[in-house]
This record gives sequence, C-alpha cells and structure tokens, in this order.
Amino acid sequence: MAESFAGQASIEVQGVRKVYRGGTVALDGVDLEIGTGLFGLLGPNGAGKSTLMRIICTLLAPSSGVVKVCGANVMLERRRVREKIGYLPQEFGAWRLHRVEEVLDTLGIIAGLGNKVERRRRVLEVLDSVGLKDVAGRKVKKLSGGMLRRLGVAQALFHEPEVLVVDEPTVGLDPEERLRFRQLVARLGQERVILLSTHIVGDLGPGCRDLALLDKGKVVFRGSPAELMRHASGKVFEALIPTGQESGFLRPGVEEVSRRPEGNSLRVRAVVADGKAPEGAQPVAEATLEEAYLSFMASRGRVEAALAEAES
Repeated sequence: MAESFAGQASIEVQGVRKVYRGGTVALDGVDLEIGTGLFGLLGPNGAGKSTLMRIICTLLAPSSGVVKVCGANVMLERRRVREKIGYLPQEFGAWRLHRVEEVLDTLGIIAGLGNKVERRRRVLEVLDSVGLKDVAGRKVKKLSGGMLRRLGVAQALFHEPEVLVVDEPTVGLDPEERLRFRQLVARLGQERVILLSTHIVGDLGPGCRDLALLDKGKVVFRGSPAELMRHASGKVFEALIPTGQESGFLRPGVEEVSRRPEGNSLRVRAVVADGKAPEGAQPVAEATLEEAYLSFMASRGRVEAALAEAES
C-alpha cells in the first residue's frame, strides 16, 4: 500500500481471504485503508461484512492476508489490538437485571480500574457522552431499544478506544431513535475511527464521508457517498401513476424504491439497470444514497439481494 497508517488511529486490510470449512469463500482478496472518521461498510446478506468485522476485532482468523489496527497486527498482537478497539455487536442484551451505571462499573473493574473515585468519574463521563447520564440508576431491562444501543456504545467506549466497530446498530429501532443514534455516531467519529456495518443505507447519515460496498466477498465499490450517487445518474426515475396501474410501469428491470399517494395517483420512484426510462417517467435530478446503492447493485444484476436485505 502506498500510504502507511502505522501509529495512527486506523484500520488496514491487505489481501484478506477467509475460506470456511467446506470451501465457502466469505472474503476474497479484500483491501481497505480506513482512517479517522465514520466509514460505512455496505452490502447484502452474505457479502462478508460480519466476517470482516470479526477478523478486525480479533475474533476470527483470516485464511490469508494481513489486518492491522493502529499499526498492530490482529493475529500477532491481539492484546494490543483489543486495547485499541471497542466493539458493539448486533445483539447487545446482557446485564438485564443490572442498573446502567453498574454495567459500566463492572466493566471498569474487569479492565483493572481499581480506584473507585476514578472509576465513578469515568462511568458518568461515558454515560454523559452517549446521553444516558439521567438514567444511570435505571435497570437495563427498562431501557428503550435506542437507549440499549447507546449503552452498547458506552461499554465499547469505556476504555477510550481509538477504533470503534459497530455492527447493524439500528435494527429494531424506531425512526426517532435511529436519528439519535446517527447523530451520536457522527459526533464520535470526529475523533476516532468508526467502522459501521449496515444494510440500512440511511444509517450512514451525513457524517459518513467514505464507504465500501462488499458483494460476494469482494470490494466492488470504494469511495465517497457522493461518488456512489454519481453512479446512479440517469438510472433513477420518477412517475405519477394512476392508482392500480403500477404494473405497467414496473416492467422487468425496473425496481421500485418508494411510492407515496398523491391524490388519486401514486408518486413512484424506481431504479433502472439499463438506464432506459419507463413510459411516462422522468429522470430524478438527484438520487438518494439508498437509490444509488440499489442502482449500483442493479448494474451488477444483484438488486434482488440488496432489496431482500433492505426489507429484512
């Protein structure tokens, strides 16, 4: 690689392959360089996202290739990597009978923070950073879904890691909680590396400046959200269709993205793999990131996989 991130907050992935027993290839020559900020990892189910994240977090060994976190090799320097990294898995539901502050206090004891006063200061500091200081005495089982995810971030941040790895953070959250979580992650990404894996494209939010799209174990796109949206130019269309006549618009190769009622009609937006406008449709001046993602997958003949993941 031309640029070295050694000694900096970073993730470097070089030629990583992962082949599971039985011959299933989960990752096939992945190369990524990730620096400070929010980095989005997109891709349909089975693309290899979770496998890559588990390798980065030292939970799984690659079949070949090298991964470094802040310059430390994930296979040769696991303890050092774990000191640098915080991990929020997709499922974070333990500690149900504990109070919120007890969860972090226990983690502080496990981490070797013996000074009770200092540990208490750190507990309140972290809870405040994720907006949970006011519910420090509440039992975990009484938290909303959004609060539980924020507690998950708090436990990942407790040891002040330089890198935060977050897996599918907003699954099951309502729109308001999802927005709060996006704002939290965008703020945290100003001073550390955040690798966020998701199938909900909107979760990346305006704080994301760089992303990669995985498909069948390979990086098929790497760049900014704006670059991905440029790929969708001339491939996203909109039409006003009388209710009940959508089937004529949604011909093979046209994949609906959204629809909304408008009088006795429907305003339908769709992506088209071949770029040919459906009858009565007009090209959209500016595609959304979700539409750009679906358009890119449609160009690869993989839009069904992306749609299935988005609906799950």
